[in-house]
Amino acid sequence: MKALQVSRLTKSYGSVPVLKGVSLELEGGERVALMGPSGSGKSTLLNCIGGIDRPDGGSIQVGDIQLEQLDEEGRCHLRRDTVSTVFQFFHLLPTLSVRENIEFPLRLQNIDSKERGERVTKLIEEVGIEKRAVAFPHELSGGEMQRVAIARALTIRPRLILADEPTGNLDSRTGESILDLLESLSDHYEIAMLVVTHSREVTRICSRVVEMRDGALLEEVTA
Repeated sequence: MKALQVSRLTKSYGSVPVLKGVSLELEGGERVALMGPSGSGKSTLLNCIGGIDRPDGGSIQVGDIQLEQLDEEGRCHLRRDTVSTVFQFFHLLPTLSVRENIEFPLRLQNIDSKERGERVTKLIEEVGIEKRAVAFPHELSGGEMQRVAIARALTIRPRLILADEPTGNLDSRTGESILDLLESLSDHYEIAMLVVTHSREVTRICSRVVEMRDGALLEEVTA
């Protein structure tokens, strides 16, 4: 089963068309880079796939879930259980420690405390922040915050990760280490990943690059 199937997706804001019949597929465990200028529709596409925005037409399927059949509660469950997002600006909860931030999605799923602890401890080790587990976001570097965000995204064991400029707020050296981490963890857990980026450096961890312009996808190329 494919991780993601987007078919003939359309979306307008008022009289302005933003997505114009977009179709895209990702296999399980595949990483695809989505590139294009600002205003081309990349963020709108991500928001539709993540269940934040509703498209006007077309279909989106994540695994066996048809998004157009979901009500608002169902879309919340999608974001809680199936699709994770890694943001450019991390979006960590400032009053929670590193460990608590990573654990938070599991609390929403009502996972028992023993399993929560085991999953969080393993991910803290895998992203290399064992010594920062009790620190708070304001005490972390940008690279450390992104490692926490990646661990938080993985903790629900999603089928798909949407990464929105995951290295855009980092220096080049830190960005490289984050790309290596995303590559190794998505391979290890066999999680598909759609990465919105302006950086050609990001494409090195992707099997395909898709360019978007004026609300439409151009021809795909091998990364």
